[in-house]
Amino acid sequence: MSGEGIPESFWDRLRRSGRRALLLDYDGTLAPFQVDRDRACPYPGVRQVLDAILSEGRCRLVVVSGRPAEDVVSLLGLSRAPEVWGCHGWERLLPEVGLQRGDLPEPATRALKQARAWAEERGYGERCEVKPVTVAFHWRGLDAGVVAALRAEVSGVWGPLAKRGGLELHPFDGGLELRCSGRDKGYAVRRVLAELGANAAVAYLGDDLTDEDAFVALRGRGLGVLVRDEPRSTAAEAHLAPPGELLEFLENWRDVCRENELE
Repeated sequence: MSGEGIPESFWDRLRRSGRRALLLDYDGTLAPFQVDRDRACPYPGVRQVLDAILSEGRCRLVVVSGRPAEDVVSLLGLSRAPEVWGCHGWERLLPEVGLQRGDLPEPATRALKQARAWAEERGYGERCEVKPVTVAFHWRGLDAGVVAALRAEVSGVWGPLAKRGGLELHPFDGGLELRCSGRDKGYAVRRVLAELGANAAVAYLGDDLTDEDAFVALRGRGLGVLVRDEPRSTAAEAHLAPPGELLEFLENWRDVCRENELE
């Protein structure tokens, strides 16, 4: 990471650009992590500023998440649904079009079913999150020793399943996820960039290891921002601590777009 603050040159670019896109991860970025994943609501103030950005129409607002796209819309709770890429790029929800989902190869589908069945047989059903095209195992909130044992057990079973099914086993902040290769958050970013064309002002905010693909995809085309309490090694170019600095960034984005509208 080359620097922690948001460079003033980026705000200048945002002011001058006729095309803007704000891409946001959900869990850990817009909302704090929760052991109960269904209770992960946005930080105070986030809904209001995103509603303003979306309703004023001066910016393309996109949420990119590992969650199913429809779950993101429900948790985010905006007055209008934004564009959402869910399941690490395997789903796309456009308000005017509906839900689009990539087709998985049969070996991948079969391996995901076997991973779910194993977790249920071992009594891990509550820790296993079944998504339309992925399966995630969560251990957030457990002691380090328990986490280490679970990581070894799950990897020992899901690793061979991944090889047989053409899947990949990815760590994330609080667990492991089994998903089909070929798409990730970087895929979603590249698709959005291609639609925007050259010279757009773009930022991507994320916190997790799964957001690194997005940061890499954005290099040279926009600003990657790591959102977490403490910085870490990352392909992002800036760092914000939530919720205060995150909310300040979103409010600045809204205000800069409004400045352009008044000119």
